[in-house]
Amino acid sequence: MANPKQLPKIYPILDASFIPAAGRAEFLRRLGGSLAEAGVTMLEYRNKTGGEAELLADAEILRAAMPAGQVKLILDDRADLVERLGFDGAHVDTGDATPTEARLLLGPDRIVGTFGGGDALVSRVLSEPADYFSIGAVFPTRTKQVTKPAIGIEGVRRLREEAGPTPALVAIGGITLATASAALDAGATVVAAAGGIFRQPDPAAEFGRWLAELG
Repeated sequence: MANPKQLPKIYPILDASFIPAAGRAEFLRRLGGSLAEAGVTMLEYRNKTGGEAELLADAEILRAAMPAGQVKLILDDRADLVERLGFDGAHVDTGDATPTEARLLLGPDRIVGTFGGGDALVSRVLSEPADYFSIGAVFPTRTKQVTKPAIGIEGVRRLREEAGPTPALVAIGGITLATASAALDAGATVVAAAGGIFRQPDPAAEFGRWLAELG
């Protein structure tokens, strides 16, 4: 990759809830390989319910199936495990390491992302040493527990105006292929999707449709 920190326009978020307990390892090998073949260049792995052993096993399989240099892998929460796993960065939120702590731990070359805001930007978040700021939930989502109402496409537009033209904003939460273009048009730099991709019968084929439509 010419620029290891360049963000794609679309990336999937693989939540552990989409991984079956039976045949887990083989499922992940096949899934990771098919997503890489479909053109995924960045994927976030999120596991908020399993133990560390499960997280490590899953992450190692994904790294083997999605080669470094071809796919950037982002680990949710656990910046402390990124280097050990050969991942490319971490997404940290409230209760995790702060973006400053993650940056100190990971150095300048790995990706650090954090939550940027919902109905408004988090105070002083743009001063954090993060490469992107997720915003949302844009639409209602079943994948991650949220307590605030969805912000909708107008919320994306409002947060882009508040942030200015430069920061990378990742629209997240309930994004589907039918709504992704609107989120990008409203000012999101990137759209990230969990259920919109992984609840489909063939996630790799679904991602291919997103890639063909959104570029």
